[in-house]
Amino acid sequence: MSLRVPQIRHDDSDELAALCKAGGDPLRLNVLRALANDSFGVLELAQIFATGQSGMSHHLKVLAQAGLVATRREGNAIFYRRALAQSERIGGTLHAALLAEVDDLALPADITARIAEVHAQREAVSRDYFARTADKFQAQQDLIAGLPQYRDSVLAVLDALGFGAEASALEVGPGDGGFLPDLARRFARVTALDNSPAMLDLARTRCQEEGLGNVELRLADALNDPQAAADCVVLNMVLHHFAAPADAMKQLAQRVQPGGSLLVTELCSHNQSWAREACGDLWLGFEQDDLARWANAAGLTPGESLYIGLRNGFQIQVRHFAKPDSRSELTHR
Repeated sequence: MSLRVPQIRHDDSDELAALCKAGGDPLRLNVLRALANDSFGVLELAQIFATGQSGMSHHLKVLAQAGLVATRREGNAIFYRRALAQSERIGGTLHAALLAEVDDLALPADITARIAEVHAQREAVSRDYFARTADKFQAQQDLIAGLPQYRDSVLAVLDALGFGAEASALEVGPGDGGFLPDLARRFARVTALDNSPAMLDLARTRCQEEGLGNVELRLADALNDPQAAADCVVLNMVLHHFAAPADAMKQLAQRVQPGGSLLVTELCSHNQSWAREACGDLWLGFEQDDLARWANAAGLTPGESLYIGLRNGFQIQVRHFAKPDSRSELTHR
């Protein structure tokens, strides 16, 4: 007499069960909270949550199987980020509700402190690179995308915005100051911020050579040091040097005057990992949707975008994000 082995049939309830399982652990919920506006590698998450790499890998596998986290390869490294809920899929409503509840959680102070440590480690790598390579800055930039390859596109977007004669501009991370003459001709006041004394010296030399009397150079942390808002904030190939680019977008949006603009020139996502060592890049470009999502979370509205394909295979995105003027909205009600 033979026994028939019952067949296990997988149905939609399996996806719901995976979501429930993934959300049934406090550490995994805190991982989702930590990934709300950032992405981390498994070693960074192990450091943040003071747990072993194998244990963290297990938790990430459970979250990935439930569709709650996604991965992105950055050269030889893999970074984890939160996956967006898709309402049309089974469990999409539960997924969205879980993330909404997670976002109301306050991370424990020790975890928040270790996230800051990871960010500080990333920032130290970037600062060290620019301190070591200031004298080779232009040659290093030209390996991927030098200013001449995208200057005209940035200026086309900038001129179309039609800033007034008294408008002000703020450039974050001006490098050797190559874009400052263009800004100085278009704005009454220009401020350039950099946290690298060596790079700021290069920009100062440029301003002196060009006689740019309306440009102020400041050694400062663009995200944390007090700074007056400007009508136009410009970032040319800078965002991929920030430890936490989504948070950086939110902070920089606060530097934009109501009715003003944030102008970002960045590399599109790529897999050329040599750029980390050769050019000090923390991130290998960004997806277009990522920038739009981060800008939206920062209260900015996407405007005109231009995309430039380069002969070396890289692609540049020139993105304009507008900050709504709540004062003008009130007058029109």
